[in-house]
Amino acid sequence: MAIVVKQAKTDKLFGICNYLYVSLAFMLVAYPVIYMMSASISDPKLVSSGEMWLLPKGITWEGYKKVFENSAIWIGYANTILYTVVGTAINLFVTLPAAYALSRKDFWGRGFFMGMFMVTMFFGGGLVPTYLLVKSLGMIDTMWAIVIPSAASIWNIIVSRTFFQSIIPNELQEAAQIDGCTNLRLFIKIVLPLSMPIIAVMALFYGVGNWNSYFSAMIYLVDNAKYPLQLVLRQILILQEASSVGVGLDAAAATAMNNKAEVAALVKYAVIIVSTLPVIMIYPFLQRYFVQGIMIGSVKG
Repeated sequence: MAIVVKQAKTDKLFGICNYLYVSLAFMLVAYPVIYMMSASISDPKLVSSGEMWLLPKGITWEGYKKVFENSAIWIGYANTILYTVVGTAINLFVTLPAAYALSRKDFWGRGFFMGMFMVTMFFGGGLVPTYLLVKSLGMIDTMWAIVIPSAASIWNIIVSRTFFQSIIPNELQEAAQIDGCTNLRLFIKIVLPLSMPIIAVMALFYGVGNWNSYFSAMIYLVDNAKYPLQLVLRQILILQEASSVGVGLDAAAATAMNNKAEVAALVKYAVIIVSTLPVIMIYPFLQRYFVQGIMIGSVKG
């Protein structure tokens, strides 16, 4: 016989409030995404006039057609993929060993090094000294100017260090050392296979950051052929704003300028959708690691 547990009125009210809050949060998050998807395939006149506010109207694929025909967008897409893959690999190569070393109790001076790392979270050299350093290293207008200065995040090192302290028992390390296992082999053969959750979390954090990054490229890159997708999208936005200015033009020129601005708007929405697809497609495969890794890595200090 099933036992029915009767909920108190306060518990029911709390549950209703939770559902309302989650529903509101979902609508706030989902609306911009749905709007972008709808605007990318809707008539730009209906979008600009406000008639299209949620679902697509006057469906047209002109924006995606322009995207697929624009070689600059695909070059930027390829550059972004390259910067993201190389940058994330460097991020993990620097972050994980540093975090593991700081998690070891037998690492002499780990408190001092951790304190020095913490200082950099509050104080930085600034843009001009950083630019001069990058220039003196000969990395201007190269991929390395994008991926090397951001090789590690101190916050991610702290989260990873906490994960190693919480998950990797000291007894396991001592047993491996008794069997003659070196520290490097212990890290590669034992620690890393047990750390897939935090590796997935760090890969996701760094990957999304590298994918969305544009400021470093705007500062250090000169050749348009090396621009990432975000800078190409920025140029499209600037061109759209410039195209919308039609002061002092005759009727024919103003009409042509307006049509150009509408096409630019379509391309803008289409590029936004295309640029976010890889992250959206990768996240479901990392989700099962994400929750576990971020909770373990952040709860304890």
